[in-house]
Amino acid sequence: MKKLRLALSEAAAADIVEQADWYEEQSGPTLAERWEKTVTSALLRVVENPRVGSICAFQHAELSDVRRVLVPGFPKHLVFYQFRGLRYSSSEFFTVLAIWRTCSEVRLSIVNS
Repeated sequence: MKKLRLALSEAAAADIVEQADWYEEQSGPTLAERWEKTVTSALLRVVENPRVGSICAFQHAELSDVRRVLVPGFPKHLVFYQFRGLRYSSSEFFTVLAIWRTCSEVRLSIVNS
């Protein structure tokens, strides 16, 4: 069985940190820590079962195989990920593209890219 490895895009890593910073500013460190643990758990769930996410219906060809999962306890947050088809030795890679708070942000990002 091949091991699945996770790669966070710079945008996804920034999304996680920025959201944690925002939660800490708004509600204190407890909520920020809960966010970090919960989003990490969501990412590990994808590593354990890559098909757990729903396939997105983006029309852009580069986004045709993007999947999304909810971040439990944070119902407006979605993790978007995609298998890049890279193969190194016995590992397969997937990339977390971004973690967005609303679907409207997704539409704006796709239009602007």
